[in-house]
Amino acid sequence: GRRHHHKTPLPGARGRALVPAARPQLRIHSAPAPARGEGPRNRPGTDQMGGGSGGRGKGMPRAMAPVEEVDVAAVRYKPAELQAPHLTGFPLRAFVWLLESPLLGPLVTSILKKQNNMTQMLQHTVIPERPMFYPEYPPQEPERGVVTLGDDRDPVDRVEEALSCLAPYDPSGRFTSADEKNPFLYWKIRDFAYAYRSGITTPSAVAELVIAGVEEWNNKKPPMPMLIFFKADDLRKQADASTKRFEKGSPISVLDGIFFAVKDDIDCLPYPSKSATTFFDEIRPVEKDAVAVSRLRKCGVIFIGKANMHELGLGVTGNNPNYGTVRNPHSVDRYTGGSSSGPAALVSSGLCSGAIGTDGGGSVRIPSSLCGIVGLKTTFGRTDMTGVVCDAGTVEVASPLTSSVEDSVLLYSALAGSRPMDKLTLRPSLLCVPNLVSSENSKILQSVKVGKYTEWFHDVPDNEVSNTCEDALNLLCSTFGCQIEEIILPELEEMRTAHLVSIGSEAFSDMNAHYQAGRRTEMTLDTRASLALFKSFTSADYVAAQCLRRRIMYY
Repeated sequence: GRRHHHKTPLPGARGRALVPAARPQLRIHSAPAPARGEGPRNRPGTDQMGGGSGGRGKGMPRAMAPVEEVDVAAVRYKPAELQAPHLTGFPLRAFVWLLESPLLGPLVTSILKKQNNMTQMLQHTVIPERPMFYPEYPPQEPERGVVTLGDDRDPVDRVEEALSCLAPYDPSGRFTSADEKNPFLYWKIRDFAYAYRSGITTPSAVAELVIAGVEEWNNKKPPMPMLIFFKADDLRKQADASTKRFEKGSPISVLDGIFFAVKDDIDCLPYPSKSATTFFDEIRPVEKDAVAVSRLRKCGVIFIGKANMHELGLGVTGNNPNYGTVRNPHSVDRYTGGSSSGPAALVSSGLCSGAIGTDGGGSVRIPSSLCGIVGLKTTFGRTDMTGVVCDAGTVEVASPLTSSVEDSVLLYSALAGSRPMDKLTLRPSLLCVPNLVSSENSKILQSVKVGKYTEWFHDVPDNEVSNTCEDALNLLCSTFGCQIEEIILPELEEMRTAHLVSIGSEAFSDMNAHYQAGRRTEMTLDTRASLALFKSFTSADYVAAQCLRRRIMYY
């Protein structure tokens, strides 16, 4: 990530996609700027990919060729420069005032969208595909070397099934004097489970360390406000109940006594859900746990509190003037990434084994990558969104953040399970996890092909980023026998625009009534700038974006 300072950047889409902007020094990118793929035209007035200018006759709109006819091999990579001002302080306040002005706002947003080719793409282009309002997945053959968990099973049973799929646990080397070689060690879920069962420690003892750790981070200079809501007494109460279960020899599952955090847009009693605003609990009271939280609580998980985040999830930095900006535990003058900034920082700092975040376009994956942990964006519809602030969109999901792939498997097995209506409309594939105990899976990664779009991969401001990622790919291949396969991703710029319009429109729809009622003045400036842009999207823009979604799913 880039170095942290307290200027407020122009915001991003709902937790996960940047509003078109130049590359200011504040913005954090671990991936290159999206690009437009261009291919030759195959008939007058028609673009093969939609990257060119199309027809030139009067009244003849630009048209895209049907996606099945696109010659992917003919695509030429072309970097796209996003256009928007980089503002802080009074100029930013003035810019937000302009965006929200009934007279001048439409003009400013229109200029921004035209400068970034959004108007031409969404309003002056014929897209032949019909819209796809929810992801539609083609039928898939059953995977080899997996164990099916079952959506409708008790989460405790699913976790135990997933646990049996992991390689045998070996405590040697985890509880020795290896600390001198590894001054910082991530304790995994099975480490805690072993320590509790062998009498090395108790959940209550660990709870006191967590409480001390939270206080220590909060009192640092600069402070690390990773949690928005934290009640030490509630944490001790949960830990005491877990400790008593171990004393009786009746722990609920391998997750019993394991400490987790919850992003502030997911309901978790006894805390409110503010989505890191100053007011959201006033308009949306919390009456019970979110389904994702209740599944983990049923397994004996201990929740340490509500984690900080980018306000309303509308940004990818984690910058939050309301509660303080979470800093990267590995380098406190740098961002964590967002919008699940608090969950990533808590796991990365070692204060908890995992966390639940939300992700609609990178909000779990971005901070996980910047903080050096494991973030998994679950397939849309795989996790139940009931009890999440934004539970009516078409891209956002509840997802796990952990310090290891092993822990991700265990947490995912507890979280997963579709809503009944999602089973009917999305028809998800069978819920399964890899059987890592099976001998036939010892070389399973040799069959994995990793797609790499080299030109896009290396389109970054600093070669150190792409070189490090290249080293990781090479290590994956040399260690596990994976294969790198060169691919081409057409219509990357169209993809970025379609995602921005989709997630932005859905975010504004959630907030529209409160926005119109004057609550926008209680939001941070970058959130207000985002919502002002999202407000400018029309219903036709949204439908056009869903037509592009079908093309993207095809590629």
